[in-house]
Amino acid sequence: MNTFGTIFRVSIFGESHGEEIGVVIDGVEPGIALSEKDFEKDIARRRSGAKGTTPRIEADKPHILSGVFEGHTTGAPLAIVFCNTNTRSQDYDRLKDVPRPGHADFTANVKYGGFQDPRGGGHFSGRLTLPVVAAGVVAKKILEETIEEETDGHVQFRCDAALTEIGGIADAGQWEAALEQAGLEGDSLGGVVECVVDGVPAGLGEPFWDSVESRLAHAMFAIPGVRGVEFGDGFAAARMKGSEHNDCFSPDGIDGHEGLVTPLTNHAGGINGGITNGNPLVFRVAFKPTSSIAKGQHTFDFGKGEMTELQVPGRHDTCFALRTPVIVEAMAAIVLADLIDLG
Repeated sequence: MNTFGTIFRVSIFGESHGEEIGVVIDGVEPGIALSEKDFEKDIARRRSGAKGTTPRIEADKPHILSGVFEGHTTGAPLAIVFCNTNTRSQDYDRLKDVPRPGHADFTANVKYGGFQDPRGGGHFSGRLTLPVVAAGVVAKKILEETIEEETDGHVQFRCDAALTEIGGIADAGQWEAALEQAGLEGDSLGGVVECVVDGVPAGLGEPFWDSVESRLAHAMFAIPGVRGVEFGDGFAAARMKGSEHNDCFSPDGIDGHEGLVTPLTNHAGGINGGITNGNPLVFRVAFKPTSSIAKGQHTFDFGKGEMTELQVPGRHDTCFALRTPVIVEAMAAIVLADLIDLG
């Protein structure tokens, strides 16, 4: 459905070309300082306009409808909306009969019997990651305050994600040329984002169904276009020996906080048995290349009942992964805010 979380619960709503999109967050404790200005930094990191991103530019100004009074959260559900103002719905007219390869057009039509909003991808659009980023801002504030309070200010929460690959290229100096070439070809590129979360206390999570990996992977795969998630050494662990992959404990562990015994290495990515071990969480998220491309594709026209050539119209990212690090951070913070509430 459209809601995630047990105590810190996040519900998103809206469509890419509808009047508004938004989020309702329940389980926000009262007394947290919050204003619309607090959202600006992370929203700007997701915004389009840079090379390789869509030319669709939206103001992305958050409007807090409820849950805040005189600059602090009230404890009531927090509702935030964003207006859609720069839409070109006519670009999607042909796609009613010719669903875009790799996109949700076909599956949405099957599931909702043709009643879905197809404009701009509707509710399946990456546009819906904007309210997710807003929820992430709130989650980060909760984590910062909770962790600082529980550790008497000795531990700081930090969640940092960054692109490590574009189109299989790890050298950032080559990314601009790769993006330009893909754009000239009417094609697209994927990417990999790595996220590191510092200050996560040991003991969060559960074995099996609610392991930290399970919850984080669940949230990451909710981001449109995600094709893989790995923790710590990830798939490389399958090619290692136990003596290489095991993280041995020491009072000189990599956590760096006096009096804490944590692993000296972090091959596991900060999680053992589904539960955080005090080391930084480290995971990577793989994003597919943008499905909507100008390059011609031979696909099926359901209206005419025949094969056709499709060149997807509209404004699309050459590499939407460029805008995803802050989304990955937001999803991680949402999961951890819920886990820290659960204890």
